[in-house]
Amino acid sequence: MEPNTNGNSTVSNATMSSATVASVPSLHGEVPSSKLNQLTESLKLEHQFLRVPFEHYKKTIRANHRVVEKEVSAVMSSLSDAVDLSQDDAVQRLNSLVSRLQGLKRKLEDGSKVEHLQAQRCRARLDHLESAGADNISEWNNTRLKRILVDYMLRMSYYNTATKLAETSNIQDLVDIEIFYEAKKVIDALRNKEVAPALAWCADNKSRLKKSKSKFEFQLRLQEFVELVRSENNVGAVMYARKHLAPWAATYMKELQKVFATLAFTSNTGCETYKVLFEPKQWDYLMEQFKQEFCRLYGMTLEPLLNIYLQAGLSALKTPFCYEENCTKEDPLSQESFRKLASPLPFSKQHHSKLVCFITKELMDTENPPLVLPNGYVYSFKALDEMANSNNGRITCPRTQEVFNYTEVRKAYIS
Repeated sequence: MEPNTNGNSTVSNATMSSATVASVPSLHGEVPSSKLNQLTESLKLEHQFLRVPFEHYKKTIRANHRVVEKEVSAVMSSLSDAVDLSQDDAVQRLNSLVSRLQGLKRKLEDGSKVEHLQAQRCRARLDHLESAGADNISEWNNTRLKRILVDYMLRMSYYNTATKLAETSNIQDLVDIEIFYEAKKVIDALRNKEVAPALAWCADNKSRLKKSKSKFEFQLRLQEFVELVRSENNVGAVMYARKHLAPWAATYMKELQKVFATLAFTSNTGCETYKVLFEPKQWDYLMEQFKQEFCRLYGMTLEPLLNIYLQAGLSALKTPFCYEENCTKEDPLSQESFRKLASPLPFSKQHHSKLVCFITKELMDTENPPLVLPNGYVYSFKALDEMANSNNGRITCPRTQEVFNYTEVRKAYIS
Protein backbone atom coordinates (compact mmCIF):
# COMPACT_ATOMS: atom_id res chain seq x y z
CA MET A 1 0.00 0.00 0.00
CA GLU A 2 1.30 3.41 -0.87
CA PRO A 3 2.06 5.79 2.00
CA ASN A 4 -0.32 8.57 3.01
CA THR A 5 0.51 11.82 4.77
CA ASN A 6 -0.46 11.49 8.39
CA GLY A 7 0.63 14.43 10.49
CA ASN A 8 0.48 13.95 14.25
CA SER A 9 -1.45 10.67 14.18
CA THR A 10 1.77 8.83 13.28
CA VAL A 11 3.13 9.52 16.73
CA SER A 12 -0.07 8.61 18.54
CA ASN A 13 -0.48 5.32 16.68
CA ALA A 14 3.17 4.45 17.16
CA THR A 15 3.18 5.02 20.94
CA MET A 16 3.19 1.88 23.04
CA SER A 17 1.73 1.92 26.53
CA SER A 18 4.19 1.90 29.40
CA ALA A 19 2.56 -1.26 30.73
CA THR A 20 3.45 -3.13 27.55
CA VAL A 21 7.05 -1.95 27.67
CA ALA A 22 7.33 -2.91 31.32
CA SER A 23 6.07 -6.41 30.52
CA VAL A 24 9.31 -7.30 28.73
CA PRO A 25 11.18 -9.18 31.49
CA SER A 26 14.58 -9.22 29.79
CA LEU A 27 14.77 -5.44 30.12
CA HIS A 28 15.07 -5.67 33.90
CA GLY A 29 18.24 -7.73 33.98
CA GLU A 30 21.76 -6.44 34.45
CA VAL A 31 22.26 -4.44 31.25
CA PRO A 32 24.01 -1.10 30.62
CA SER A 33 21.68 1.86 31.14
CA SER A 34 22.42 3.29 27.66
CA LYS A 35 21.38 0.08 25.90
CA LEU A 36 18.42 -0.27 28.23
CA ASN A 37 17.18 3.20 27.35
CA GLN A 38 17.78 2.62 23.65
CA LEU A 39 15.83 -0.63 23.69
CA THR A 40 12.99 0.83 25.76
CA GLU A 41 12.61 3.79 23.41
CA SER A 42 12.69 1.41 20.44
CA LEU A 43 9.85 -0.69 21.84
CA LYS A 44 7.59 2.35 22.01
CA LEU A 45 7.17 2.06 18.23
CA GLU A 46 5.89 -1.53 18.47
CA HIS A 47 2.26 -0.55 19.11
CA GLN A 48 1.24 -1.57 15.58
CA PHE A 49 3.25 -4.81 15.86
CA LEU A 50 0.93 -6.07 18.64
CA ARG A 51 -2.34 -4.39 17.77
CA VAL A 52 -2.72 -5.53 14.14
CA PRO A 53 -2.90 -9.30 14.84
CA PHE A 54 -5.05 -8.64 17.91
CA GLU A 55 -7.57 -6.62 15.87
CA HIS A 56 -7.59 -9.38 13.23
CA TYR A 57 -8.18 -11.95 15.99
CA LYS A 58 -11.12 -9.95 17.36
CA LYS A 59 -12.58 -9.57 13.87
CA THR A 60 -12.51 -13.34 13.32
CA ILE A 61 -14.18 -13.97 16.68
CA ARG A 62 -16.94 -11.48 15.86
CA ALA A 63 -17.50 -13.07 12.43
CA ASN A 64 -17.76 -16.55 13.95
CA HIS A 65 -20.14 -15.24 16.61
CA ARG A 66 -22.41 -13.72 13.95
CA VAL A 67 -22.52 -17.03 12.06
CA VAL A 68 -23.52 -18.90 15.23
CA GLU A 69 -26.23 -16.37 16.11
CA LYS A 70 -27.67 -16.45 12.60
CA GLU A 71 -27.76 -20.26 12.36
CA VAL A 72 -29.09 -20.84 15.88
CA SER A 73 -31.81 -18.24 15.36
CA ALA A 74 -32.86 -19.93 12.12
CA VAL A 75 -32.90 -23.37 13.80
CA MET A 76 -34.98 -22.15 16.73
CA SER A 77 -37.46 -20.52 14.37
CA SER A 78 -37.79 -23.75 12.36
CA LEU A 79 -38.35 -25.74 15.55
CA SER A 80 -41.20 -23.44 16.56
CA ASP A 81 -42.85 -23.87 13.17
CA ALA A 82 -42.50 -27.68 13.35
CA VAL A 83 -44.99 -27.88 16.23
CA ASP A 84 -47.96 -27.40 13.89
CA LEU A 85 -46.69 -29.80 11.19
CA SER A 86 -47.74 -33.38 10.59
CA GLN A 87 -45.52 -36.19 11.80
CA ASP A 88 -43.92 -36.84 8.41
CA ASP A 89 -43.34 -33.14 7.75
CA ALA A 90 -41.96 -32.68 11.25
CA VAL A 91 -39.50 -35.55 10.78
CA GLN A 92 -38.39 -34.10 7.45
CA ARG A 93 -37.99 -30.68 9.04
CA LEU A 94 -35.92 -32.12 11.90
CA ASN A 95 -33.68 -34.01 9.47
CA SER A 96 -32.99 -30.80 7.58
CA LEU A 97 -32.19 -29.05 10.84
CA VAL A 98 -29.77 -31.82 11.80
CA SER A 99 -27.99 -31.36 8.47
CA ARG A 100 -27.89 -27.62 9.05
CA LEU A 101 -26.45 -28.05 12.53
CA GLN A 102 -23.81 -30.43 11.17
CA GLY A 103 -22.84 -27.75 8.66
CA LEU A 104 -22.66 -25.23 11.50
CA LYS A 105 -20.39 -27.60 13.40
CA ARG A 106 -17.98 -27.79 10.44
CA LYS A 107 -17.98 -24.00 10.14
CA LEU A 108 -17.21 -23.66 13.85
CA GLU A 109 -14.36 -26.17 13.59
CA ASP A 110 -12.85 -24.23 10.68
CA GLY A 111 -13.36 -20.96 12.54
CA SER A 112 -11.75 -22.42 15.65
CA LYS A 113 -8.65 -23.38 13.64
CA VAL A 114 -8.38 -19.86 12.24
CA GLU A 115 -8.76 -18.37 15.74
CA HIS A 116 -6.08 -20.74 17.05
CA LEU A 117 -3.63 -19.71 14.31
CA GLN A 118 -4.22 -16.03 14.99
CA ALA A 119 -3.80 -16.55 18.74
CA GLN A 120 -0.50 -18.29 17.99
CA ARG A 121 0.55 -15.26 15.94
CA CYS A 122 -0.20 -12.93 18.85
CA ARG A 123 1.79 -15.22 21.16
CA ALA A 124 4.72 -15.30 18.73
CA ARG A 125 4.89 -11.50 18.68
CA LEU A 126 4.79 -11.26 22.45
CA ASP A 127 7.58 -13.83 22.66
CA HIS A 128 9.58 -11.81 20.12
CA LEU A 129 9.29 -8.66 22.23
CA GLU A 130 10.16 -10.57 25.41
CA SER A 131 13.30 -11.89 23.73
CA ALA A 132 14.70 -8.38 23.30
CA GLY A 133 17.76 -7.82 25.45
CA ALA A 134 21.19 -6.21 25.48
CA ASP A 135 22.87 -9.57 24.80
CA ASN A 136 21.05 -10.13 21.48
CA ILE A 137 20.22 -6.56 20.48
CA SER A 138 22.08 -6.81 17.16
CA GLU A 139 20.18 -9.92 16.06
CA TRP A 140 16.88 -8.52 17.35
CA ASN A 141 17.38 -5.24 15.46
CA ASN A 142 18.20 -7.19 12.31
CA THR A 143 14.88 -9.02 12.58
CA ARG A 144 13.09 -5.75 13.21
CA LEU A 145 14.69 -4.21 10.11
CA LYS A 146 13.36 -7.10 8.03
CA ARG A 147 9.90 -6.60 9.53
CA ILE A 148 10.02 -2.90 8.65
CA LEU A 149 11.09 -3.68 5.08
CA VAL A 150 8.28 -6.21 4.66
CA ASP A 151 5.78 -3.64 5.97
CA TYR A 152 7.07 -1.07 3.47
CA MET A 153 6.92 -3.50 0.54
CA LEU A 154 3.35 -4.51 1.38
CA ARG A 155 2.24 -0.87 1.55
CA MET A 156 3.94 -0.18 -1.79
CA SER A 157 2.20 -3.23 -3.38
CA TYR A 158 5.36 -5.38 -3.72
CA TYR A 159 3.48 -8.40 -2.37
CA ASN A 160 5.60 -11.17 -3.93
CA THR A 161 8.88 -9.63 -2.79
CA ALA A 162 7.52 -9.09 0.72
CA THR A 163 6.33 -12.70 0.90
CA LYS A 164 9.70 -14.07 -0.22
CA LEU A 165 11.60 -11.94 2.29
CA ALA A 166 9.31 -13.10 5.11
CA GLU A 167 9.69 -16.75 4.11
CA THR A 168 13.49 -16.68 3.74
CA SER A 169 13.82 -14.85 7.08
CA ASN A 170 11.27 -17.12 8.80
CA ILE A 171 9.26 -14.19 10.16
CA GLN A 172 5.82 -15.04 8.74
CA ASP A 173 4.21 -14.73 12.18
CA LEU A 174 5.83 -11.32 12.73
CA VAL A 175 4.44 -9.62 9.60
CA ASP A 176 0.91 -8.92 8.31
CA ILE A 177 0.98 -10.37 4.80
CA GLU A 178 -2.47 -12.01 5.07
CA ILE A 179 -4.11 -8.75 6.14
CA PHE A 180 -2.54 -6.76 3.32
CA TYR A 181 -3.67 -9.36 0.80
CA GLU A 182 -7.19 -8.71 2.07
CA ALA A 183 -6.70 -5.03 1.24
CA LYS A 184 -5.17 -5.88 -2.13
CA LYS A 185 -8.44 -7.42 -3.37
CA VAL A 186 -10.34 -4.22 -2.63
CA ILE A 187 -7.64 -1.94 -4.10
CA ASP A 188 -7.42 -3.99 -7.31
CA ALA A 189 -11.20 -3.85 -7.67
CA LEU A 190 -11.29 -0.07 -7.20
CA ARG A 191 -8.49 0.27 -9.74
CA ASN A 192 -10.74 -1.62 -12.17
CA LYS A 193 -13.64 0.70 -11.22
CA GLU A 194 -15.56 -1.94 -9.27
CA VAL A 195 -17.05 -1.14 -5.87
CA ALA A 196 -18.59 -4.51 -4.92
CA PRO A 197 -15.55 -5.84 -2.98
CA ALA A 198 -15.19 -2.50 -1.17
CA LEU A 199 -18.88 -2.51 -0.21
CA ALA A 200 -18.52 -6.10 1.03
CA TRP A 201 -15.56 -4.99 3.14
CA CYS A 202 -17.68 -2.14 4.57
CA ALA A 203 -20.45 -4.63 5.42
CA ASP A 204 -17.99 -6.92 7.25
CA ASN A 205 -16.70 -3.98 9.30
CA LYS A 206 -19.90 -1.98 9.53
CA SER A 207 -19.95 -1.54 13.31
CA ARG A 208 -16.30 -0.43 13.48
CA LEU A 209 -16.69 2.03 10.59
CA LYS A 210 -19.86 3.44 12.11
CA LYS A 211 -18.13 3.91 15.44
CA SER A 212 -15.33 5.89 13.77
CA LYS A 213 -17.90 7.95 11.81
CA SER A 214 -16.42 6.85 8.49
CA LYS A 215 -18.07 8.08 5.27
CA PHE A 216 -16.24 5.64 3.01
CA GLU A 217 -19.33 3.54 2.26
CA PHE A 218 -21.29 6.71 1.43
CA GLN A 219 -18.56 7.78 -1.01
CA LEU A 220 -18.71 4.38 -2.69
CA ARG A 221 -22.46 4.72 -3.10
CA LEU A 222 -22.05 8.18 -4.60
CA GLN A 223 -19.55 6.82 -7.12
CA GLU A 224 -21.95 4.06 -8.15
CA PHE A 225 -24.63 6.69 -8.70
CA VAL A 226 -22.25 8.78 -10.83
CA GLU A 227 -21.36 5.74 -12.94
CA LEU A 228 -25.05 5.11 -13.63
CA VAL A 229 -25.41 8.74 -14.75
CA ARG A 230 -22.30 8.39 -16.91
CA SER A 231 -23.89 5.42 -18.71
CA GLU A 232 -27.04 7.57 -19.23
CA ASN A 233 -29.15 5.23 -17.09
CA ASN A 234 -30.98 8.02 -15.29
CA VAL A 235 -33.94 5.85 -14.27
CA GLY A 236 -31.60 3.31 -12.72
CA ALA A 237 -29.70 6.12 -10.99
CA VAL A 238 -32.88 7.47 -9.41
CA MET A 239 -33.95 4.01 -8.24
CA TYR A 240 -30.44 3.41 -6.85
CA ALA A 241 -30.55 6.75 -5.00
CA ARG A 242 -33.90 5.90 -3.38
CA LYS A 243 -32.60 2.55 -2.17
CA HIS A 244 -29.00 3.27 -1.16
CA LEU A 245 -28.54 7.03 -0.83
CA ALA A 246 -31.76 8.10 0.88
CA PRO A 247 -30.65 6.73 4.31
CA TRP A 248 -27.67 9.12 4.21
CA ALA A 249 -29.74 12.23 3.47
CA ALA A 250 -29.97 13.44 7.06
CA THR A 251 -26.17 13.44 7.43
CA TYR A 252 -24.81 14.36 3.99
CA MET A 253 -27.52 16.44 2.31
CA LYS A 254 -25.13 18.93 0.65
CA GLU A 255 -23.08 16.17 -0.98
CA LEU A 256 -26.25 14.44 -2.17
CA GLN A 257 -27.64 17.62 -3.70
CA LYS A 258 -24.42 18.19 -5.61
CA VAL A 259 -24.33 14.63 -6.97
CA PHE A 260 -28.03 14.57 -7.86
CA ALA A 261 -27.43 17.62 -10.05
CA THR A 262 -25.38 15.43 -12.39
CA LEU A 263 -28.69 14.07 -13.71
CA ALA A 264 -29.17 17.46 -15.37
CA PHE A 265 -25.57 18.25 -16.31
CA THR A 266 -24.53 14.73 -17.56
CA SER A 267 -20.97 13.46 -17.98
CA ASN A 268 -19.96 15.79 -20.85
CA THR A 269 -20.70 18.98 -18.90
CA GLY A 270 -18.25 21.87 -19.03
CA CYS A 271 -19.19 23.11 -15.56
CA GLU A 272 -16.16 22.47 -13.32
CA THR A 273 -18.31 21.94 -10.21
CA TYR A 274 -19.88 18.81 -11.71
CA LYS A 275 -17.25 17.90 -14.29
CA VAL A 276 -14.84 16.89 -11.53
CA LEU A 277 -17.30 14.22 -10.33
CA PHE A 278 -16.86 12.32 -13.60
CA GLU A 279 -13.07 12.46 -13.69
CA PRO A 280 -11.03 9.23 -13.27
CA LYS A 281 -9.15 10.70 -10.30
CA GLN A 282 -12.27 10.09 -8.20
CA TRP A 283 -11.34 6.40 -8.23
CA ASP A 284 -7.82 7.26 -7.08
CA TYR A 285 -9.35 9.24 -4.24
CA LEU A 286 -11.47 6.22 -3.24
CA MET A 287 -8.36 4.01 -3.20
CA GLU A 288 -6.52 6.45 -0.93
CA GLN A 289 -9.57 6.73 1.30
CA PHE A 290 -9.79 2.96 1.62
CA LYS A 291 -6.11 2.71 2.57
CA GLN A 292 -6.63 5.23 5.35
CA GLU A 293 -9.75 3.47 6.64
CA PHE A 294 -7.97 0.12 6.46
CA CYS A 295 -5.03 1.39 8.50
CA ARG A 296 -7.30 2.96 11.11
CA LEU A 297 -9.34 -0.22 11.42
CA TYR A 298 -6.29 -2.32 12.31
CA GLY A 299 -4.48 0.37 14.31
CA MET A 300 -1.68 0.79 11.76
CA THR A 301 0.32 3.95 11.25
CA LEU A 302 -0.75 5.73 8.07
CA GLU A 303 2.93 6.27 7.21
CA PRO A 304 5.10 3.16 6.64
CA LEU A 305 7.32 2.42 9.63
CA LEU A 306 10.37 2.78 7.37
CA ASN A 307 9.41 6.40 6.65
CA ILE A 308 8.90 7.09 10.36
CA TYR A 309 12.35 5.78 11.29
CA LEU A 310 14.03 7.62 8.42
CA GLN A 311 12.27 10.88 9.24
CA ALA A 312 13.37 10.56 12.86
CA GLY A 313 16.98 10.54 11.67
CA LEU A 314 16.54 13.14 8.94
CA SER A 315 15.00 15.59 11.41
CA ALA A 316 18.39 15.81 13.13
CA LEU A 317 20.28 16.26 9.84
CA LYS A 318 18.04 18.72 8.01
CA THR A 319 19.59 22.18 7.71
CA PRO A 320 19.31 24.96 5.10
CA PHE A 321 22.77 23.97 3.81
CA CYS A 322 21.39 20.59 2.71
CA TYR A 323 19.41 22.29 -0.06
CA GLU A 324 22.34 24.24 -1.51
CA GLU A 325 24.13 23.14 -4.68
CA ASN A 326 27.46 22.55 -2.93
CA CYS A 327 25.94 20.13 -0.39
CA THR A 328 28.37 17.21 0.06
CA LYS A 329 27.44 13.81 -1.31
CA GLU A 330 28.00 12.28 2.13
CA ASP A 331 24.92 14.14 3.36
CA PRO A 332 21.80 11.93 2.87
CA LEU A 333 19.77 15.06 2.10
CA SER A 334 21.83 15.63 -1.01
CA GLN A 335 19.63 12.94 -2.59
CA GLU A 336 16.24 13.95 -3.96
CA SER A 337 14.38 10.98 -2.43
CA PHE A 338 15.54 11.90 1.09
CA ARG A 339 14.76 15.57 0.48
CA LYS A 340 11.21 14.66 -0.46
CA LEU A 341 10.84 12.54 2.66
CA ALA A 342 12.20 15.35 4.84
CA SER A 343 10.14 18.13 3.21
CA PRO A 344 7.44 18.25 5.96
CA LEU A 345 10.06 18.20 8.74
CA PRO A 346 11.36 21.33 10.48
CA PHE A 347 15.01 22.32 10.23
CA SER A 348 17.27 20.93 12.93
CA LYS A 349 17.88 23.47 15.68
CA GLN A 350 21.63 23.77 16.32
CA HIS A 351 22.64 25.80 19.37
CA HIS A 352 26.36 25.52 18.61
CA SER A 353 28.35 25.14 15.42
CA LYS A 354 30.03 21.78 14.92
CA LEU A 355 32.86 20.98 12.53
CA VAL A 356 33.67 17.39 11.59
CA CYS A 357 36.95 16.57 9.90
CA PHE A 358 36.59 15.29 6.34
CA ILE A 359 39.54 12.89 6.82
CA THR A 360 39.12 11.44 10.33
CA LYS A 361 35.36 12.09 10.72
CA GLU A 362 36.14 13.34 14.23
CA LEU A 363 34.79 16.50 15.86
CA MET A 364 37.06 19.55 15.66
CA ASP A 365 37.26 21.45 18.96
CA THR A 366 39.81 23.08 21.24
CA GLU A 367 41.66 19.79 21.71
CA ASN A 368 41.62 19.07 17.97
CA PRO A 369 41.37 22.54 16.35
CA PRO A 370 40.48 23.18 12.70
CA LEU A 371 43.30 24.13 10.32
CA VAL A 372 42.94 25.87 6.95
CA LEU A 373 44.97 24.98 3.87
CA PRO A 374 45.96 27.69 1.36
CA ASN A 375 43.21 26.47 -1.01
CA GLY A 376 40.57 27.21 1.66
CA TYR A 377 39.68 23.66 2.74
CA VAL A 378 39.53 22.95 6.48
CA TYR A 379 40.75 19.78 8.21
CA SER A 380 41.56 18.82 11.79
CA PHE A 381 44.94 19.28 13.46
CA LYS A 382 45.13 15.54 14.15
CA ALA A 383 44.65 14.60 10.49
CA LEU A 384 47.10 17.13 9.04
CA ASP A 385 49.72 16.51 11.73
CA GLU A 386 49.72 12.76 11.07
CA MET A 387 49.89 13.38 7.30
CA ALA A 388 52.82 15.78 7.65
CA ASN A 389 54.76 13.46 9.97
CA SER A 390 54.47 10.57 7.54
CA ASN A 391 55.25 12.64 4.42
CA ASN A 392 58.25 14.79 5.35
CA GLY A 393 56.19 17.85 6.23
CA ARG A 394 54.11 17.74 3.04
CA ILE A 395 50.29 17.74 3.02
CA THR A 396 48.07 16.54 0.15
CA CYS A 397 44.52 17.92 0.06
CA PRO A 398 42.22 14.87 -0.35
CA ARG A 399 39.69 16.96 -2.29
CA THR A 400 41.89 18.73 -4.85
CA GLN A 401 45.12 16.62 -4.62
CA GLU A 402 47.13 19.86 -4.22
CA VAL A 403 50.34 19.55 -2.18
CA PHE A 404 51.38 22.12 0.47
CA ASN A 405 54.01 22.52 3.17
CA TYR A 406 52.82 22.09 6.74
CA THR A 407 54.17 25.58 7.50
CA GLU A 408 51.55 27.09 5.14
CA VAL A 409 48.66 25.86 7.29
CA ARG A 410 46.79 28.43 9.36
CA LYS A 411 44.61 27.91 12.43
CA ALA A 412 40.88 28.69 12.03
CA TYR A 413 38.75 30.49 14.62
CA ILE A 414 34.95 30.28 14.80
CA SER A 415 33.02 33.19 16.28
